[in-house]
Parts: sequence; C-alpha cells; structure tokens
Amino acid sequence: MGENVNTVEATGFTEEQEALVVKSWNAMKKNSAELSLKFFAKILEIAPAAKQLFSFLRDSDVPLEQNPKLKPHAMSVFLMTCESAVQLRKAGKVTVRESNLKKLGATHFKSGVKEEHFQVTKLALLETIKEAVPDMWSPAMKNAWEEAHDQLANAIIAEMKPSS
Repeated sequence: MGENVNTVEATGFTEEQEALVVKSWNAMKKNSAELSLKFFAKILEIAPAAKQLFSFLRDSDVPLEQNPKLKPHAMSVFLMTCESAVQLRKAGKVTVRESNLKKLGATHFKSGVKEEHFQVTKLALLETIKEAVPDMWSPAMKNAWEEAHDQLANAIIAEMKPSS
C-alpha cells in the first residue's frame, strides 16, 4: 500500500510539478482577487487567533470582506505565492527580490508569526486551489503546490529575525 506514495525531491521542484503549478495558476489568475480573499478567509477559519497577527484586522469589527486593507494585502500575498511557485524551477530558487524577502522576514517576525503558522497558510492555500480548479486537482498537484509553498515559506522563515 505504501508503494504509491509520491515523494518530492529534496533538491527541488520537478518539471512535472512546475507544469501542474503553471497550468492551475493560469486557470486561477483571472479570479485571483476573489481567490485571495477566500485564501485569507480560510486562514482565519483554520486559525481564528491569526487575526491578532494582522494590524489591520486586530481591532477591527468590520466584516472581513468589507475591510479596506484586507483585499490589497490578500492579493499581494496570494499573487506573490503563486508567481513565486510558477518561477521556482526556472530560477532554481524562490524569486522574491532579496530586499523583499528580508522585509517579509522582518515583518513576519515583528508581527509575531511563528514557523508553525506557515502550516496554516499551506492548508488554506491548498484548499483554495482545490476549490478553484477541482477538475485539475490531483495528489500530484497537491504535492507540487506543497513543495512550492514550503520553499517560499522556508525562504521567509530564514529571514525571520529582528531587522538590523
């Protein structure tokens, strides 16, 4: 029974994984505004306490979909995650500008984000993609997006320290 398990190369992102990520991202791109809000709603559904990590949500009583700062933030996070995934194999590494990576790391650190919080974002991302492209979804696609997410998360985590 254990023979069917797909293993992800520790060295990186395969051509097959890249093809699955690119194909699904191309299908999702036109709905990225709506999907990014769904992604954030899922994060908060999985971990309601995560609301405290976002300055614009912390003391807000406004419903999520009406929060003026949530949409641009959700869009930038979702787009960065997906675009980074698409570029991963071509670049051989996470392609967020180095200065942005340092800034992302410092911001996450300052906000109190912990390494385990990235498991929540991964789960929310996978659920969002699965719902967005149900006809394409497969264990292989899930693995591809997990690998892409983990590489981006690890790059951010490596920079999660006080800003100098």
